[in-house]
Amino acid sequence: MSKRHWPFLLGGLLVALLLAGVVSNYASSHPDGLDSSLLKGCTVNADDEITGGSCPAQQAKDHELADSPLADYGVRGIGNDFVSTGLSGVLGVLLTFALGGGLFWLARRRGPATPAASAPPTTSADSADEAATPSTGTR
Repeated sequence: MSKRHWPFLLGGLLVALLLAGVVSNYASSHPDGLDSSLLKGCTVNADDEITGGSCPAQQAKDHELADSPLADYGVRGIGNDFVSTGLSGVLGVLLTFALGGGLFWLARRRGPATPAASAPPTTSADSADEAATPSTGTR
């Protein structure tokens, strides 16, 4: 990677870290469309707990990874919600950046693709004809 790409890459990483670490705390706390549609037909209290009726949300179960370290948009073990949410966002950005960077690094190490064996080789006469013929910009 050339040196002129590093400022762009680091600037993008900094913006992503700021968005994940700070702005993510100001996201809406109201349920998204899927959660809202699953509650249709049920009555809920102020804590969004189902108190009656019949709806698909009554069949909901905890996810298998519900007790993982980064579950529920926070870091388990941190009592401050603002810090917990921000830290989980930052960890997610860094993990994604590392994984993506590693995949690009591996892809770059493979080298360029070899030309297809079925393409006929060009001769010096063909190259001279192409160079002498003015290009019209259409094919």
